[in-house]
Amino acid sequence: MKYPQASLGLPLVVNSFRIVMVARAAICIFLAAAPSHASVLGTVGRTYPIAEKDAVSELEERALHMDWKLMYSRILPGNYRPEDLKDIPRALKPGSFLVDMTYTLDSDIPDGKGGVLYPAGFTFNPLDYVPFDKTLVVIDGTDKEQVSWFASSRYRKKPDVMLLITGGPAFSLQKQLKQPVFYSTRAIVQRFRITAVPSVIRRRGRLMEVVEICLDNHGRENKQEACGK
Repeated sequence: MKYPQASLGLPLVVNSFRIVMVARAAICIFLAAAPSHASVLGTVGRTYPIAEKDAVSELEERALHMDWKLMYSRILPGNYRPEDLKDIPRALKPGSFLVDMTYTLDSDIPDGKGGVLYPAGFTFNPLDYVPFDKTLVVIDGTDKEQVSWFASSRYRKKPDVMLLITGGPAFSLQKQLKQPVFYSTRAIVQRFRITAVPSVIRRRGRLMEVVEICLDNHGRENKQEACGK
């Protein structure tokens, strides 16, 4: 579907800005990596007391029998795990493929005047509007050989590299590697069609390239037909 044409001048600038903002939103959607820990954001808005005394009494009774030590252990950064992680098997052979990042709007984008600038169903490639120069490295954080490979790889500590894990303790890996570690959620796995790890994802023009890395039994890259495991 073609998007509405804008006239020259200020309307063109405004419309271009809007489509760029939509593209940025799409980039955020398919790169919505979960952070390695959760934080308490505090209270927003007005709060109200509980009016039902029976409800208060019930809460107090439950609090007396609550295992608070267990509760606190579950919310510590080292124990945090997103619920939508997906186990990804180790690569059995080296390979690569391209992914089309074309995105379709699931709702209308208003024009600010009571009309619709871009309707639901409008299709575009966010890479046409937003520069993306990051390299994503996805590994299984529970596989010591994959962690060892990344630690000794050329991707380690490069400022343009984001490390994502499909499982394992992101918080402890972050301390071990001394760099940010993110979780590769199910949405990211599906968007980039990741079926094996380690995978290295980078931009190739209007597409994203996914390269599957084959490791031997010592955690070293193996460019032959078969891998160690």
